[in-house]
Amino acid sequence: MENQTNQLFFTSESEEVTFFADLILPIPVPKLFTYRLPRGMAQLVKIGARVIVPFGKNNGRVLTAIVAKLHTSPPSGYQARYITELLDEYPVVNSYQLELFRWMADYYMCCIGDVMNVALPSGLKISSQSKVQFNPDFDYPELLTDFEETLLAELKKHPALSYEELGRLVGQGGNVPALIKSLVGKKAVIVFEEVKEKYVPKMVRKVRLHRNYEEKEQLLVLLQRLEKIPKQQEVVMRYLRHVPIQHNPELNQKGLDKTILNQDDEISQSSLSTLIKNQVFETFEIIQPRFSDNSPATQAEIKLTEAQRTASQQIMAQFESQNVVLLHGITGSGKTEVYIDLIQQALAGGSQVLYLLPEIALTTQIVVRLQRVFGDKMGIYHSKFSDNERVEVWKGVVSGQYQFVVGVRSAVFLPFDNLGLVIVDEEHETSYKQHDPAPRYHARDVAIMLAHWQQAKVLLGSATPSLETYYQAKQGRYGLVELFQRFGNATLPQIVLVDTKQEKRQKTMKNEFSSILLEALENNLERKEQSILFQNRRGYSPYMQCEDCDWTAECPNCAVSLTYHQRDAELRCHYCGHKEHVPRLCPTCGSTKVKTIGFGTEKLEDQLQIFFPASRVLRMDLDTTRAKNAYQQIIQEFEAGQVDMLVGTQMITKGLDFDNVSLVGIFDADRLIHFPDFRATERSFQMITQVSGRAGRRAGRQGTVLIQTSNPQQTILQKIIENDYKGLYEEEIQERENFNYPPFSRLIKLTVRHTDKAISHQAAERLAAELTDALGGSRVLGPEEPLVERIRNQFLFDILIKIERDKVNVKAVKAYIQDRINDILTDKGLRQVSIVADVDCL
Repeated sequence: MENQTNQLFFTSESEEVTFFADLILPIPVPKLFTYRLPRGMAQLVKIGARVIVPFGKNNGRVLTAIVAKLHTSPPSGYQARYITELLDEYPVVNSYQLELFRWMADYYMCCIGDVMNVALPSGLKISSQSKVQFNPDFDYPELLTDFEETLLAELKKHPALSYEELGRLVGQGGNVPALIKSLVGKKAVIVFEEVKEKYVPKMVRKVRLHRNYEEKEQLLVLLQRLEKIPKQQEVVMRYLRHVPIQHNPELNQKGLDKTILNQDDEISQSSLSTLIKNQVFETFEIIQPRFSDNSPATQAEIKLTEAQRTASQQIMAQFESQNVVLLHGITGSGKTEVYIDLIQQALAGGSQVLYLLPEIALTTQIVVRLQRVFGDKMGIYHSKFSDNERVEVWKGVVSGQYQFVVGVRSAVFLPFDNLGLVIVDEEHETSYKQHDPAPRYHARDVAIMLAHWQQAKVLLGSATPSLETYYQAKQGRYGLVELFQRFGNATLPQIVLVDTKQEKRQKTMKNEFSSILLEALENNLERKEQSILFQNRRGYSPYMQCEDCDWTAECPNCAVSLTYHQRDAELRCHYCGHKEHVPRLCPTCGSTKVKTIGFGTEKLEDQLQIFFPASRVLRMDLDTTRAKNAYQQIIQEFEAGQVDMLVGTQMITKGLDFDNVSLVGIFDADRLIHFPDFRATERSFQMITQVSGRAGRRAGRQGTVLIQTSNPQQTILQKIIENDYKGLYEEEIQERENFNYPPFSRLIKLTVRHTDKAISHQAAERLAAELTDALGGSRVLGPEEPLVERIRNQFLFDILIKIERDKVNVKAVKAYIQDRINDILTDKGLRQVSIVADVDCL
């Protein structure tokens, strides 16, 4: 790549060549933009480096762009503007990533700028701010008003000021933009963009003795001199206890964190300041990695059971002929230990490793286990990290500091260039699919493509694989290894179906809890064992309703009811974030009979505290885990036995490992099973099996799972009891083939949006008709209103396209669909319509 860059610059001395760069801009435009390289920059810029460029009318915006290509051909149709600044001496995006960006834009029907915007951490993107400075050439003070004179007087005191700073200084914040506009017209000021890089290294201030006192003789003289100033002498003595330079003078150059001395109550801070002022001590700063507190590896190797060792060997054997292998291992079989063994082998061979997890909740617990093995050689990458932390991991991969990274779906964008192994744990999880914004990618599929380009191997792991993945394995396209023995000879839990319809007839239900579940919880508390309760709905109640007139609290922006959150005493929309106070009276009829209907995790937590007041209950859902370290704190407390019951949404179904959990209760299983989606049966099996697998993971004790249902005879529940994944697969795959659903077809969902329902419907009808004419009625379904037909005041219509995998040129179909979308978006009557394409929709 670098050779390609340098070859452009071999020209004769008499020949002057103008160089151009095709840039990826972080905006939703379909093509690259060509910019001109300033003469002094031409031999420095490299493909994959970041540059700053002006964009928009009158260069009004400043954007961070990635150099995708260097050449000598000017653009046609517009005058190329100059690149403003080069940010990187070396590329931060490598050739594999650029290839990935292009492929994702093409495959997921979006713009390459959308991909770049999601791929790069915010800290690698530039922020800009308008600044104002006095024009030294201005010499017409008689043209100024009083306010303008005041503002100009302030500007003369500073090199430059922002609009906000000027507003504070002159006390006329609302008028500042108009004043600046007037002053620009009079050529009294200059407005420019100050560009700043968001990433800021973490600096640590340290203190050390001046070099004059490093040797023993000088140090003794110093201590004797300070005998008359005991407080200052004590500061020096305290420093020497932390940094024993009397035994090794070289230690002094590393110094001591100033915070250590500042926090010492025995030290006089004024004495420390005096010693610094008198050059006994000197202060300095160093850049400290934000992950420097990672513990070193404490375990050289792990001990595999015979079953795990066999699985690891089979996977390695499969990798001889297959690039992708599925590890189908039941919950609690110890798949993580197998992963660690394979990671160690890959790292020993000099390759990089990416380990993907679907949820931050999983990374919290697994990271601790991995750090015991890999220490600070391992990077961690997920959205709860700050911008600066993510940039440090990114740069750590570029520099080679991190050969192994564990992270969530966005980790597929990291700048790996020597991947040997990619592990996608819980590959069936829907969390790997991004829904908004574009690109609406699936991290599992992107990881497979990334591995393909780098000739790496991919291991997909799951106790309940997606039907698509298992089908590929059964067809021989993927390797298949099975691990059906629980670690430590622990047994699978006993699953019991609780008939809630019968309990309601017998009036033994207490709120949402059956008598059987309450008794089991009480017995568990007596045995000092822990319980997990699963309800896949957060909040206190799904909605509030008036008993007299049937009024229901609804979101003004979306076609959904507002969810009641008791702790914050408010109604919330989980689609747009709208919030309202809880009404004391019905807004429609004035009745006082406004009641909550249904239940969520918050209500279950509240009821458990009433039933078992002496117990300790925690809740883990989106509302309780918004803070950066909230996941970690909840998991640590539960793991340490400080909590008796954990209530949660699907977060608690994913791979968590607690030895003392012997009971799992599952609420509202029927709602999962009967959700109107062709994947509902598969998803129900996966979710209920996964959360059931949290019980009885310790050898010698069988756990219990209680599933509350109004219809215990449902076939899917019997398959869950029998842990019959293969039986489920055989039934579902036949159904999928009959109706041409994945894995026998690819799905593309087009969602048409507009604030006017009639216009949205018109655009959707036209698009569907044009697609039907070309593709046929069997391949185009809709348009239909989705379950939630209005979100953020936009009316939605869905069109579903089914494309056979082996009979149709998918790339040509996507190009045709995009052309039809463009026709609608350029129609004057439909210009405000937006159309979102979701490839491989879930």
